[in-house]
Amino acid sequence: MLDRGIKYFDEEVKVDDPADSKVVTGDKAFYLYDTLGFPIDLTELMAEEAGMTVDAPGFRAEMESQKQRSRDARSAAKGLAAGERLELIAEQTARLADGGVEVTDDGRKYAWDEVVGAKVEAIFTSGGFLKEGEVAENGSVVGLVLDKSSFYPEAGGQDADLGTISFEGGELVINDVQVYGGYVLHSGVISEGSISVGSAAECRVDYDRRRDVAPNHSMTHVLNAALREVLGEGCDQRGSQCNDEKLRFDFSHKKAMTAAQLKDAEAYVRDAIDRSLPVTAEVMPLDDAKALPGVRALFGEVYPDPVRVVRVGDDSSVEFCGGTHVSNTADAEAFVLTEETAVAKGIRRITALTRDAAKKAVAEGEKFEGRTAALESIDADATPDLDKRAGAVRKDLDAAELSAALKSELRARIEAVQKKGIDAKKRLLAGRVDKCLNVVKADVEQALADGKKSLVLNLDIGADSKASQKVIKAVQKIAPELAFMGVSEEEVGSGGKALCFAIVPEAVMEATGFKANVWLKDVLDAAGGRGGGKPGNAQGQVPNCEDVEAIIANAESFANDAVAV
Repeated sequence: MLDRGIKYFDEEVKVDDPADSKVVTGDKAFYLYDTLGFPIDLTELMAEEAGMTVDAPGFRAEMESQKQRSRDARSAAKGLAAGERLELIAEQTARLADGGVEVTDDGRKYAWDEVVGAKVEAIFTSGGFLKEGEVAENGSVVGLVLDKSSFYPEAGGQDADLGTISFEGGELVINDVQVYGGYVLHSGVISEGSISVGSAAECRVDYDRRRDVAPNHSMTHVLNAALREVLGEGCDQRGSQCNDEKLRFDFSHKKAMTAAQLKDAEAYVRDAIDRSLPVTAEVMPLDDAKALPGVRALFGEVYPDPVRVVRVGDDSSVEFCGGTHVSNTADAEAFVLTEETAVAKGIRRITALTRDAAKKAVAEGEKFEGRTAALESIDADATPDLDKRAGAVRKDLDAAELSAALKSELRARIEAVQKKGIDAKKRLLAGRVDKCLNVVKADVEQALADGKKSLVLNLDIGADSKASQKVIKAVQKIAPELAFMGVSEEEVGSGGKALCFAIVPEAVMEATGFKANVWLKDVLDAAGGRGGGKPGNAQGQVPNCEDVEAIIANAESFANDAVAV
């Protein structure tokens, strides 16, 4: 990906007329980041080296637009159209308070496997609050404000709980839970029945889903501790996101982590899981919490007083946190750190998995370890396409989800196999070229004996342009007045790429007007190839050589007409 980013920067960014602008526009910087996986800090460095600057505000605007598109996509996945997400503003929460509606009692949001009875205090729609006596019908998108709730609202980098709110004769399928000024808004679509203010309801959280979210949040805390252990105290949290699929952790660090550091951080978290450490939560005065040894708080975050403190083990991790967690690190079952990348200058991002997703990634890693070991056992000298086989495995590896540290190690091993295959192919080709030169010399000598002025040969030198130069020198040494064309398939009979090259001596050109570039063009045009050169020397390729004998016959026919052999 970096190679593609550098190529795009050189061809699409630096080619702009310097008189017009010396700025890398926000859209191009974002394209490099979003599409080509090119870190923004690297773009800024390359821009500086090229005497340019990056339009940082423009980049941030593009980033925000992408985030909005992502939000809209998430809303669509939840059954909401773009812009249909329900949100309460200060005026609306004030209206609730003025109407005597108490803030939601969310004390049961940390409980597990229970149904909580509640009362509907308000119903909010895109058109505002429903009035007393008005009814929200089946299929409506609504937000319910309840007197009490067991749903965890989106907060602290953790996705909201999902589930249903049931009521007499119907149900609301929850796809978003947010808190505004203490009021928890449960948004979703009424799947059946109808509901009005004052209705009795039951909160039914999808606890199976939460069991996938909670370990991701707990292991985010352990990962934070792991990074401090591996990278040092200068590594500070800059954000996180936990859902039922994965965890994401942003942190301050000036450069990419090495494969060894990734492996150490991953091992730290896995060790915490293996040790079955208790995970506990305690609410205490903020000043007392700040005085706890080793406590960590997110930079710039404003915490309530009192504050909730989550501990992992006795001293593995101590953080201020309002999220839902497992009761023991063993509940995470497995951990795989799948990616580490840059998101901004001096800010890195780690993506990781737990539970079944992590186990799947571990199995994927084991599969690729087996494939890599199988490659390494192949005899390169007896396998001409070993480099291509290794390249195919490398392509599959790049697309797979497994440990980033393991992926880095396997890439290096596969690259070593590719090099071994290329070196063997070079040795094999060198032997083929030597044999081919002997055949060429014999055929040229025979052509001279027969009084020919041109010769076309099917060679066995692969698509090696350096070998073609050896052939040309051999022909010119034996028959300096002979027009010659060589055709060689990269892999004989494969129907793939073929190399064509031609020489026409000056004496032949002067006597007949015969030119190598014209000869080559005629042959390549008929075969769907491309090439070029000069009247005395030309070279080109046919990407898909389905019939090499037809190419040779056409070349011979053209030469015969030109020099009247």
